[in-house]
Amino acid sequence: MAVDRSKRRFLVAMSSAVGGIAAVGAAIPFVASMTPSARALAAGAPVEVDLSQIEPGMMLTVEWRGKPVWVVNRTPEMLAGLAKHDDRLVDAASEQNQQPDYAKNPNRSIKQQYLVAVGICTHLGCSPTFRKEIGPADLGADWPGGFFCPCHGSRFDLAARVFSGSPAPTNLVIPPHHYVSDVRLLIGEDAKA
Repeated sequence: MAVDRSKRRFLVAMSSAVGGIAAVGAAIPFVASMTPSARALAAGAPVEVDLSQIEPGMMLTVEWRGKPVWVVNRTPEMLAGLAKHDDRLVDAASEQNQQPDYAKNPNRSIKQQYLVAVGICTHLGCSPTFRKEIGPADLGADWPGGFFCPCHGSRFDLAARVFSGSPAPTNLVIPPHHYVSDVRLLIGEDAKA
């Protein structure tokens, strides 16, 4: 009896194809289990902010890596007041490593109009409040306003620099960020070279 080799080759090829498809189908769940979840990706993912919704003198809080990040649209008057109290600050020149190199300036920002800072006090991790105008009856006439930590009394200016005599040892942290456009800010990622 003659053997039909073409049928045998066809059966071997089909069996191999079905086995290959089954192997790929079994591997897909294993490979998918190794990729990070949507929650894990969101926890470390950059956050985009629309700057057009922040009026001058106002602050917007967004969440990045589970922390509050402030974006303050500083007015020209706010910016003018920054240099008037350098002698009362712990680190007026921002020499301690609390910010990227591009934010080591008196405004601690890329664009001087906008402050981007992590809203967690460097003393014990409380969240300071935004108090842009403070009078003598409140926290003292010598404090020009900025951020006040109600837990232990740390005071920061509108560039997130800590005042001498505050329990906080360092300035607030400036996260990595860059501007995607004139009205779009990306927090959590430095600009591409």
